[in-house]
Amino acid sequence: MPARKGAIAFGLVYIPVELYTATQDDAVRFNQLAKDSMKRVRYVKTCPDCKRELGPDDIVKGYQYEKGKYVVISDDELDSLKTEADRSVKIVQFSDLSEVPPLYFEKPYQVVAQSGGEKALELLHRAMAEEGKIAIGTTVIGNSETPIALIPHEGDLVMMTLHYQSEVKDVPKTLQHPAVADEELSMAKKLIESMTAPFDPARFRNTYQERVMELIQNKIAGKETTVEQPAQQPSNIINLMDALAASLKEREGETHSSDDDKKPPRRASTKKTRSSTKTRAAS
Repeated sequence: MPARKGAIAFGLVYIPVELYTATQDDAVRFNQLAKDSMKRVRYVKTCPDCKRELGPDDIVKGYQYEKGKYVVISDDELDSLKTEADRSVKIVQFSDLSEVPPLYFEKPYQVVAQSGGEKALELLHRAMAEEGKIAIGTTVIGNSETPIALIPHEGDLVMMTLHYQSEVKDVPKTLQHPAVADEELSMAKKLIESMTAPFDPARFRNTYQERVMELIQNKIAGKETTVEQPAQQPSNIINLMDALAASLKEREGETHSSDDDKKPPRRASTKKTRSSTKTRAAS
């Protein structure tokens, strides 16, 4: 996908940048087929009056202002409404990352300086990183003005589109905060500590999608697919402390097993060899 060109407006500083989508969808795609003929289902757009099939050039955008009455708006007319400011990322304020609830984050873009904007972008990036701040602002994407956050990430600057407050749903029920015992809290903290590690994205794989692809390949080859089911987890927690203690014990077992794998081979075989050598020498 081509980069989206624009600029970052930072006070009176104007930084020309390009925005690149930072993620991709790796989901397995299926086509819909007619069950009897096994032909792909077609979705055809037709005129309700003459029943003629319509192509892209036959379709226009219309806004219904009264029932059955529309005003037609072209893409050129929509683009003509965009000012140079709309095409830029306007920084409105700086905030702490912790002040933005995770529910508001939507889609990431990588920000790259255009020719001539490298120093200004580096200055903004370093100043934000050293101050521990993110930038909050707005830009126009498509036909909608969108709030955004600029976030320093290692040596890069990432732009995250944000949801409007009206788009974030309220929690459907009141969250309960029952009392927890000090012993339970201490045990839970120990379990968290035992599972703490630096984030490594390579550790995570879409194993379900791998099984889907295995199913597809097996069906192509006429083979059966069997999936080994893991041990069934308990459906309810009878004793929270017992569950936490068992979890810690399991973690300790995994840690010891991992440590054993890293240990060098035992030297018992060496002693055996020396013993047998002495026996042969004596004989």
